[in-house]
Amino acid sequence: MSDEKAIALTVLSKTVWSDTLFSFTTTRPEGFRFEAGQFVRLGVNPSELSANQGKSVPDEQIFRAYSVASSPYDEVLEFFSVVVPDGAFTSQLQHLQANDTLWLNPTPFGFLTLSRYQEPAPKTLWLLSTGTGLAPFLSMLQDLYTWENYQNIILVYSARTSRELAYQDKIRELGETFALMSEQAVNFKYIPIVTREAVDGCLQARIPTLIEQGELERAAGMALDTDSHVMLCGNPAMVDDTKEALKAKGLTMNRRGVGNIAVENYW
Repeated sequence: MSDEKAIALTVLSKTVWSDTLFSFTTTRPEGFRFEAGQFVRLGVNPSELSANQGKSVPDEQIFRAYSVASSPYDEVLEFFSVVVPDGAFTSQLQHLQANDTLWLNPTPFGFLTLSRYQEPAPKTLWLLSTGTGLAPFLSMLQDLYTWENYQNIILVYSARTSRELAYQDKIRELGETFALMSEQAVNFKYIPIVTREAVDGCLQARIPTLIEQGELERAAGMALDTDSHVMLCGNPAMVDDTKEALKAKGLTMNRRGVGNIAVENYW
């Protein structure tokens, strides 16, 4: 289905992280604005992809929701994608090449943003993610606003295997670069999790289980309590189970700016 508001984007680069995960950058339309944590409707037309030249493919735009992984101030846009077997969208998107055309609805959506919380912010921000749910948090970590509003920032990223832990060098770089840029001292802690194999330096259990057992707090050296903002993005089972684990610790859903827990529901 076509989108009359859609703007053409040109693919600039592509990074393959594993058999099922890849990221890509595109041009950024002039005047396009979004807030770190928001998502957009991104479209692909199979007939416009280089890999499909000469093939009989549908000449139609297919749109899906994608969180923006790049900074709100970058000159390019970046997205993080999973390959869904037989998926109408990602089965095409995985064959992206530089100079291919994608389509963007220029209206950003979503409320997984720091502005949803009332100020002043508490000292600690927890960012809990699985898979491509890392994307909105990468955007937040590239926004100085995040570092100027929290004294402690804990990024938790869970994957099934070590190879699926994408963006490792970038995460460490962001922790070093933005902590120095902030006018206040910021304690940044990154906690990687691998659930299906034992990996040195990584925890090995689902996020809600680590919360229930106190392992996540021990690894962070920080309390996960009502004096925290907690943001969740990832597969629906993780989000639902983690919400319940957090509620059991006394944390509440954020509504009208009040409360601890914020989630995104575009899956």
